[in-house]
Amino acid sequence: MAWWGKALGGAFGFMIGGPLGALMGIAFGHNFDRGLKGLGDSSWQGADQGRVQAAFFTAAFSVMGYIAKADGKVTRDEIKLAQTVMSHLGLSAEMRESAKKLFNEGKSSDFPIDEVLDQFKKESRRRTTLIQMFLEIQLQAAYADGVMHPSERRVLNHICQRLGFPPAHLDRMEEMLKAGFGGGYGPAKPAQASVEDAYAMLGADPSINNVELKKAYRRLMSQYHPDKLVAKGLPDEMIRDATEKTQQIKSAYETLRESRGI
Repeated sequence: MAWWGKALGGAFGFMIGGPLGALMGIAFGHNFDRGLKGLGDSSWQGADQGRVQAAFFTAAFSVMGYIAKADGKVTRDEIKLAQTVMSHLGLSAEMRESAKKLFNEGKSSDFPIDEVLDQFKKESRRRTTLIQMFLEIQLQAAYADGVMHPSERRVLNHICQRLGFPPAHLDRMEEMLKAGFGGGYGPAKPAQASVEDAYAMLGADPSINNVELKKAYRRLMSQYHPDKLVAKGLPDEMIRDATEKTQQIKSAYETLRESRGI
């Protein structure tokens, strides 16, 4: 698609084309310039960070719509999950309307899924944690109605591979989600995880030794540590999401330390 759009947010301005630019044009229409100001704040400085933020927003909601339609129908639960994500990200009423348009575009039969994913990956520029959060949202979208349809699993596997993650990564993310590890979009879980859930949250096998368990814990803490994410320029909404995850990681590790007597 040869559409081009321009967005101004705070101190930055940028040009973005390709399928994401086309989707942004549809979502914001004649309010395109003004609409993206809802995404611009002091935590995002410079054109590069502005592009990444806009790419995340555009890809997240449009691909969510694509997944919702993967099994042939869009359920009320899937629509509710999209609305929950909007609330979690603190979107204004105007931005919510744009997100809904993106969600609907994702449901269209000619949605260019591969082109959207390729451009999102390129715009993210090795921000692995942001891509991870994108995948977590899509996984929760697939589980919005309580089950994952085989067609949704095929789509998720394709999305992971297109973004550079092996199928095993999706399996591990699914185990973590079922254990209660997430950004507040899924069903509530007890504050204290069970031992089984704690292993799943850390992506660890119960058979590993204490040294390897500690490495798994530190790896996740490093991935989601808010201070590191601030340095990478992620927006406040994603920092809050990451903070919730670090609290879950700490709680899971303490549960396993107590269980193992270490």
